[in-house]
Amino acid sequence: QVQLVETGGGLVQAGGSLRLSCAASGRTFSSYTMGWFRQAPGKEREFVTAVNWRGGNTYYADSVKGRFAISRDNAKNTVYLQMNSLKPEDTAVYYCAAVQGPYSAYVEDYNYWGQGTQVTVSS
Repeated sequence: QVQLVETGGGLVQAGGSLRLSCAASGRTFSSYTMGWFRQAPGKEREFVTAVNWRGGNTYYADSVKGRFAISRDNAKNTVYLQMNSLKPEDTAVYYCAAVQGPYSAYVEDYNYWGQGTQVTVSS
């Protein structure tokens, strides 16, 4: 069982930066692929990025490639999402998710979810 808690959301102007954190409980955190998803009002939840259990492999949606960076610290049971050059279209609730398996960009593959944190980018 893994419990996830996201922090770090907020309001930022376009072009600014935010860093989200996701703290995980559970002794087997290091065995999980960790992902970030987001959901804007009226839209489906979509994949943003993921990192494999060791942190050596990362995956990004085309819309955030070059602007966002995912990382993890297994000693702290925490995964991070550094978001730079934010755009109004990045506005969404951001969710941290975990799957005990290989990388996936599909919502239905992830077993555990955080409660989400709001990111609002003003123009």
